Amino acid sequence: MEPYRIGIVGCGGRMGRMNLATIVAAEGCVIGGGTDRPDSPVIGSDLDLLAGGEALGLTVGDDPVELFAAVDAVIDFTTPAACRRHAELAAQAEVVYVIGTTGLAEADQTAIDQAAIQTVVIQAANMSLGVNLLQAVTEQVARALDADYDIEIVEMHHRHKVDAPSGTALMLGEAAAQGRGVALNDVACRARDGQV
Repeated sequence: MEPYRIGIVGCGGRMGRMNLATIVAAEGCVIGGGTDRPDSPVIGSDLDLLAGGEALGLTVGDDPVELFAAVDAVIDFTTPAACRRHAELAAQAEVVYVIGTTGLAEADQTAIDQAAIQTVVIQAANMSLGVNLLQAVTEQVARALDADYDIEIVEMHHRHKVDAPSGTALMLGEAAAQGRGVALNDVACRARDGQV
């Protein structure tokens, strides 16, 4: 059986590099290609070297259309605007589209939902098993404790974090709100919001 070819958009970023390294170390899949924004200093770099592996001759490109046409799946931890465009490309190419991008606006999510009609879309604000278990427990605890208990989510991130609150904080907030039977937007009180 042929190895599964996985492409990475935003491969020069923090998560892009981590995803590349994970693919290099994994069995049953190979790096099928990678792109970054046109002004990125990694354009033309060897993808495997970027991932900490040995040079194999695949270089970082700047054309996501070519990438989506050449792979079986694409992993995306880029920006909301780029994610919206990538969702359209995934639908056109009918490749599996894995999204870890957070800070999405309603229009971004609508584009992703439309792509999911035509192709497989896997989306999570946090891919960690532990955080996803915490999400389930948060909903249960919020349901069990009555309105005499306040729920507060406080987070701390590295200084390069661009969206606030984080996708993980929003995911936990949604779980707590669902447990309480309310809409998060109706009850949330945020100290910081937006791109920072």
